[in-house]
Amino acid sequence: MSRNSGWNTPLRLALALLLCAAGAAFARPQAPLPFEPAAVGAGTLRFMGFALYDGKLWSPSGRWDSDAPFALELIYARAFDGADIARRSIEEIRRLRTLDDATATRWETRLRALFPDVKAGDRLTGVRVPGQGVRFYAGDRLLGRIDDETLADAFFAIWLDPRTRAPNLRRKLLGMQ
Repeated sequence: MSRNSGWNTPLRLALALLLCAAGAAFARPQAPLPFEPAAVGAGTLRFMGFALYDGKLWSPSGRWDSDAPFALELIYARAFDGADIARRSIEEIRRLRTLDDATATRWETRLRALFPDVKAGDRLTGVRVPGQGVRFYAGDRLLGRIDDETLADAFFAIWLDPRTRAPNLRRKLLGMQ
């Protein structure tokens, strides 16, 4: 292509930036996964117009299947206290399922022990392997493992259950939009 082929410099720069942004949207997760990750989908959770976090869903096939391994990576847009993340997770689980107080307290205690405080740009990843529960990572650092299948399923239902509070994010994560 000659220098004067009609592609002006600003247009080439804009196209290059767009391609880089598209690649960054599905950059490989930082957490070590027990499968070769293929992107399922990605979206942003917003509250009153403010971005809270970007979510990315990964699986071996590029399609979500609750009976197969998958990973949900959250990239935070702002700071949150780890205890608040755990508390809010339990509130959302309780909204979706019947959960007795003793179980809710036990689960929240386990999540509080794992979830760190986060700041903008931090990544938390939950890795679901059926039969093995869930592993949580901050970046590439293992935070811990919970070998409770019921808790693992309930936790990921926050985003993946059809009754989620964030149906648009769910559709994007599942690659439906």
